[in-house]
Parts: sequence; structure tokens; C-alpha cells
Amino acid sequence: QAAAVFAQRPSCLASVTGLAFAKPPLESDRRTKGSALPAMTAMVDLKSLPNLPGFSFPELKDHYPRPQTWNRVNGTRIEQKEGLSHDRPKFVKVPKAQDTWRTGGLPDSQSRANFKNAGAGIEHDQLPAWDAFDRHVLRFHGYFKEAVVETNLENHRVRKVIIYYYLEDDTCQIIEPKQDNSGIPQGQLIRRHRFPAPNGDYLKVEDLQVGSILQIYGRSIMLTDCDPFTREYYQQVGMEQGPPEKTESDPWLETREVMKATHALQPRTYEKIYREVMLGGGHINADMQQFLEKDKKVLRFYCIMDDVSTPQFERRPFIIMFFLADDQLEIREQYPLNCGRDNFPIFFRKAKMPIGEFKVEGPQAQPRKKHEYVHGNDFRVNMNVTLLSANFFIYDADEFTRRYFIEELGEELEPRVDVQLPERAVPRAKTPPYTGYGSWDDSMGSVTHLIPKPPKKDFIKLFRHEGKVLRFKAKFANPKPEDMDRIFVVSYYLQDDTLSIHEPPQRNLGIVTGRFLEKGIHMNQLTGQLFQPNDLLPGSQIKVYNNEFLILDMDEYSKKVFQNPDALMKQFDLEAVVQKLRESMRQQYPLVRDIFRRFDSDHDGVLTIAEFQQALEKFGFQLPPEDVVKVMRHFDTRKDGQVSYNEFCDALLDSDYTTAMMPSKAPLKNFHDQGYAERAVMKSAERAETLQVRKATKELGDVLYKKQNFVIRILKEMKHITHEDFVSCEQIQSALEQVGHPFHIEDVQRAILYIMPNADLAAVDFRQLFQAIVTSFHDLSASR
Repeated sequence: QAAAVFAQRPSCLASVTGLAFAKPPLESDRRTKGSALPAMTAMVDLKSLPNLPGFSFPELKDHYPRPQTWNRVNGTRIEQKEGLSHDRPKFVKVPKAQDTWRTGGLPDSQSRANFKNAGAGIEHDQLPAWDAFDRHVLRFHGYFKEAVVETNLENHRVRKVIIYYYLEDDTCQIIEPKQDNSGIPQGQLIRRHRFPAPNGDYLKVEDLQVGSILQIYGRSIMLTDCDPFTREYYQQVGMEQGPPEKTESDPWLETREVMKATHALQPRTYEKIYREVMLGGGHINADMQQFLEKDKKVLRFYCIMDDVSTPQFERRPFIIMFFLADDQLEIREQYPLNCGRDNFPIFFRKAKMPIGEFKVEGPQAQPRKKHEYVHGNDFRVNMNVTLLSANFFIYDADEFTRRYFIEELGEELEPRVDVQLPERAVPRAKTPPYTGYGSWDDSMGSVTHLIPKPPKKDFIKLFRHEGKVLRFKAKFANPKPEDMDRIFVVSYYLQDDTLSIHEPPQRNLGIVTGRFLEKGIHMNQLTGQLFQPNDLLPGSQIKVYNNEFLILDMDEYSKKVFQNPDALMKQFDLEAVVQKLRESMRQQYPLVRDIFRRFDSDHDGVLTIAEFQQALEKFGFQLPPEDVVKVMRHFDTRKDGQVSYNEFCDALLDSDYTTAMMPSKAPLKNFHDQGYAERAVMKSAERAETLQVRKATKELGDVLYKKQNFVIRILKEMKHITHEDFVSCEQIQSALEQVGHPFHIEDVQRAILYIMPNADLAAVDFRQLFQAIVTSFHDLSASR
């Protein structure tokens, strides 16, 4: 029987591997040996056979693996062995899945029947944990306390955390949810790995219970709650979780909860406002409409303060400026001349001023309401106000403030109140009398200066009154018998206020005539002042060096000067003036071009009547306007009222090629042409207006072309003013003023008519205007 059993290889193989089962007999065996079938199905345990040669049966394998137990980790050779270098893979029991085999109406096959019978008694399957618990995570909520020593506002901080337990590999992870403005780094608190347990092992599922304390790396985390999935998992394994615990709070969390409230439980403090502004927050658009409408609008009130704190009473003037854009107030002091105070005009820096006495408030003080600050609408003329515990009396306001009260408040301010104090008599040293030696300025120089300085000459007076001498006929007021017939000529020089007296010779007088008084600055002893032209009028008396004279008459030239002191009485030879002017201009510069540019002040390529008169005055020719027109007409060959560069060259230079011997220029026509004079004045006015047009257009082009995105700003401002495409000049001026570039209405009109000659000033297409100004900017960017 043993030999027969060994002959059946499959049965023996099954017995060796420990899986003994009855093999159904083959059909050929049934036909050959029907009686031997019961003996062939007997079960034999080969382990009971002696382990002797010939009695063992070799195992037949399909795979011959060689286990690798040696490895190198971090440069160290180790033996990889279960329990030494790694744990045994975790397996879990899961309910067996239902059989989903569908056979339909056909019977089961033999293999299908064997498979079904083999797993008939198995209710659970063993699967690896990484497959069975894939994405199965237990989540617990908790908190721990952390000491705070950096501030006195709190002594501890409660930090909420979430503990994740991954069932697939028993690893854990702790995450702290991020909170805004917490000031501490948050997020992943402890990375994912297997947490050590207090007993030296690893943390397991049964170690996590709601209401318990988790000790991990020196932190005590109180577990307060878990999610529904976690509670259901523990309920299936027979471990119920406790009810949720209440999370403790701290001052910082209470502050955060107060901030989340819909209404302010505590008013805002100055520190809170400061922190918001420093962090870039706060109400950045508060009062923006007020700023846009009332920017650069300031109410100015003039006031005084009677200062009795000084040893001597003093009335100090101030200016109260209230800025309508942000309701801030500034007080400036106006220092009188030689008041003896330091030059610090800011009495109160620009800020909001509270009503009443000034109090120093801390950072935790509640901000004041808007009605608790001083407003400019509360001020009036002839009113006493108390600001910063100081009493001020408002006595006047500027024109804008008065117009603002009439237009906005419907109230007219009172007229100005006179607060001027009477002049105090300041004791000062008496000026010593004039000794008569030297000039008056020389004598006063020794009084006003410790080291006398030479007096300065009035060059304008010298230039204007050069050569003007007033002559008067005089005689002694109380003459002796021998001086009855003596006649004197008193000469007064207007250019330096000097006086001289000359006695003309007379036949059989018996007295040596000639210079009686040398030219110089002398004092009239009757008035105690230096001589003036009005002291020498006919009928008046003068006294100089104890000689008293009576003025009898004056010449015709002096009479004309008294009628018009600025009149030019000097006669000029215009032909000589032209020749001298031509020669002087040639000596000015080597090139005629440079000479012309020297006198063309506005660089427009022509010389007008005003520029030509300045050229004559530069070379010392004080000509009346009629003579200036005559000389200019000699240069102006086209007689159009202005001298061009070509005309200037023809009149100044000699001809390159001549047909006559020693040719001369055309003589000057010495007669007055009223028509040419009017044309010259008209051309001068036209050039002045052209200069204003170029200036206005260039300034407007600088604003629109050079400033980035300014065209978009001005277009938006025009949309705020009107919805129409055509506007008036006044609306364009108002829009430019609103964006910070005020222009006069005349300049706006000049620019519009220059860019768009046929435009209607009452209906201007502003889009086309701005586009044309930007396009033609470079046409006026440089001066000629």
C-alpha cells in the first residue's frame, strides 16, 4: 500500500504541503481497477515516516526566490529582518465580499464548483492595512496653552490644533489652523510620522480619547472633540468617545470675538487707529468727497492776542487758517518788525483742534466725535474765541472767507475792526545838527554807522536828469547900500541836487564878480533842510552861509521842467544819432546776427518800438517818443511798424558792391509821421499778444503732454461736470482748476483760438481740443 501511495504523486504532494484532500479518481483507473478505489483515497501523513534516504519526497516549486537580508543604510551595513529593521506588515480582517459570479441558466463548471466549495466557510478576508484603510483618517480637535512674556496685555495664549491619525500606517500629524493677525507662524505644527507613546511604544488608536490629554514632545494637548467619522469608527470597534469638551479662551481670542461682532462693543481708540494706518488699512476713503470738492480752499481770519505775561503789554497778531478739505486748523503768528521774538511763525501746527481746554490723551483714549472739534463755520468777525487756552479776538477776514460765508452759509461777516494801538514814543538819540561841511549823506553816515561808509549814488536819477539845470535870478534880501545893484544866478542841478551861485559881471560895479558859491550840496538855513527845487520858486527867500537871497525870476527852460519834470528838453541831431548808433552797434559784436539777437528780447525775429527804444537808451540816447519813431522809420524800409532782420542788416552794413565813389546811406527824414507811429504801436501790441498766445498754449501743452495719464484725468473731470460733448471756456477752466492746474480765462481762450481758429468759445469740442493740443505740442516746444 505504501508503494501504491507513493505512486500517486499528486496526493503525496498534497500531503507534504500540509493540504490533505481526497482527489477524485481518474476515469482510466475506474475502468482498470475498480476494487482498489477505497485504498487509493486513504489519507497518509508523510511526516510520520522516518527521515531516511529514500523515504523523503522532494518538494516541487515553481519559484525559487533568494531573500536579500543585507542592505546599506546611511553608510552602515545592516541586516534587514522582521522585528529588527522593520515591522511585520499590518493585516486587518474585513468582511468577505459577496459573490458576484453570474452563470445565467447554465450549470456551474467543475472548476467553478471547486472554487465555491473551497471558500464556503470563510466569512472574513485578511487585507493589508494600506489597502483596507486607504484614506481613512481619524480627526480630533484640541488645544494647548502657550506662555506669553513679550507683552503685558496677556500672559498666555490658547492655540487650537487638529490631530490627524492615519489608520493605514498608524502615523499622526498635528495642524494648527491659520488665524488672521495672530502674529505667530501657524500651519503644520508636527509633521506626519508615528508618535511615541508614554510607555515607550508607538501611539495607537485606543490612546486617543475625547477629554484626555495627549502628551507629545513636551506639549500637553487637550482633546476636546472629534468628527462624526471618528465617532462611528470607535463605535464599531467597541470604544465609545466622550461628549465634546468646551475650549478655553484667552484675552486675544476674546478680542477677536469682539471684532467679529456686528456692532462696536468698545469705541475705537487712538492706538487702534494708529495700528490700522500703519498696517495700510483704516478708512482710507473717508471724507474723500469733501477733499475733492474743497481742496485748496482755506478760510483765513485775522486776529490778535493781548499778551500780558510779558513785563510790557504786547498785542500779538495772528492768522487762523481753517482748511475746508480736511477740517484742520493752523495758527500762524505775524511777527512785527524788530519785535525781538524768535522767527517761528507756527503757533499751532496744522491738525484738528478740540473744543475747550487742550488735554493730553493716551493711546487707549476714545477718539473724539466730529462735532467735538473746532470748525471754521463757527468763527465770526468781532468775536472772541478760546483756542488752546489762549484768548483771540477776530477783527477781520480775507475776501475768499467773506464770499464763502455769503454763498455757502448765507451770512455776511461784519466789517473790519480797528485794533491798531497808538504808536508809542520810542526814545532815541537826537540827531546832531548838520554842520554844513560836506554833504548831508556824509554827515549822516557818521551818525548811523560806527565806521562811516561812502554814500550810494542814485544812478537812476543821474540817468534820467542828466544835463537838467534850473537857473534862477536872485538878489540880496537885505542888501547894504553898496550891494543894491548886485544880481546873482542860482543854478540847481537835478541829477545830484547840488547848488551853485554865480554873479555875472556888470559895468562900473566896483566889485569882483564871478563864482559866488561853489557847486555842492548845501543847506537852506531858513528851513534847516537841504535845498529842494520848490525852495527856489520866484518870490521865495533862501539863506546859505548867512547870506539871504530873494528869488526874482526863472528862465523858460526851468518853467518847462516844473511843468513836466520827466520831459526830455535836450535837443538831438537825429542824423548824428543814427550815425553814432550805427557805429556803436558795429562795435558791440563782430556779427550782425549777434547784435540783432541782443536787442530782440522776445526772440520773435523783429524789433518793435519798445525794443528799439531800449536799444537807444542802452547807448545813452534819451529821445522822446516822436524822435524814436523817426529813427525807427529810417531802419524800417517797408514801413510796416517793425524792423526785420534783413532791414536791420541793410541799415547797419555798407553795400558790398557800389557803382559810385564813397556812397552814403539815405538821409534821415526829420518829420513826424502819425500813420507810421500808429502802425508801430499796433505791431508792438500784436507781438505782445502773440507772445501771450504762445505762452498760454505752451503751458497748456506742458500740462496735457508731459504729465502721464493727465488726459484721462481731465476727461473724467469733464464727465463729472457735464455729459455733453461741447463745453464752454469757463467749464474747461473749472476742470483744469479741479485737477490742480489753474489757468486764467484769457489764457484758455487764447489757446483754444490758436489750436482751433474757427471754434466757438461757447461750444468747444473738448476731446478734439485736447487731442489737437497734444498733437501740436512740439510745434511750440522751442522758442525762436
